[in-house]
Amino acid sequence: MTTTGKVWFVGAGPGAADLLTLRAARVIADADVVIWAASLVHADVLAHARPDAEIVDSSQLPVEGVLPLYRRAAAQGLTVARIHSGDPALWGAVQEQLDLCRALGLAVEIVPGVSSFTAVAAIVGRELTIPEVAQSVILTRLEGGKTPMPPGERVREFARHGTTMALFLSAARSGQAQAELLAGGYPPDTPVVVAYQATWPDELVVRCTLGELAATVKEHRLWKHTLFLVGPALAASGTRSHLYHPGHFHTFRRAEPTARAELRRTRATRAADAAGDGPPR
Repeated sequence: MTTTGKVWFVGAGPGAADLLTLRAARVIADADVVIWAASLVHADVLAHARPDAEIVDSSQLPVEGVLPLYRRAAAQGLTVARIHSGDPALWGAVQEQLDLCRALGLAVEIVPGVSSFTAVAAIVGRELTIPEVAQSVILTRLEGGKTPMPPGERVREFARHGTTMALFLSAARSGQAQAELLAGGYPPDTPVVVAYQATWPDELVVRCTLGELAATVKEHRLWKHTLFLVGPALAASGTRSHLYHPGHFHTFRRAEPTARAELRRTRATRAADAAGDGPPR
């Protein structure tokens, strides 16, 4: 009789064990086998594992080295918690494992985790989507690394939007990253946050400008586990969201009439300015 097990792909977050979600902690606690990468995941997350759980460090194993564990889980009906750093949906190498598990007849489920880019934004106390400044966040990495980038996905092209960008896996080529960001149109004084091992005990978070990016990375000798946040939102202030404006209404709140009229005038002025029809200022 064939027994079907299950593999959970668990997002461990950026590092600190208390940033695990409640679901992630529960899944790890229920697992018969816990697979984690010591090179990427903080060991404190293992505190949630059962004393009798089998703990496997995958940091020196290719996917083929983990495959026997999945086969055993399928044969014996075991529950596996496969722990990934950050959120499994971002550079987690999860899809190939999902395909293997499904081919083995294993049930699979993903537990999302806190990504390092949102953790870094929290550390520096910034919102990445500021009204009138940046309403989009681009998540990418520098082309030319070990994993090929699809055609059309280039940092220089993304930079042309001038919005907030989170640049992963690029610290080892910080000079190239800086050059591409500048070539795409970010001014040299664009604010940048350089974050190494965010939320880990040896965390290092440094602010600089884009013109100083490569020199800052070299000064601190960073080449891995480092994220760049780039964009004007990292230094913006003084703007206001319409959502909490007294002139804005929704299902649970009525608009204050005078504030509503003011908000409409402001929107009309901005629309005219954007269309080039506004009066000189």
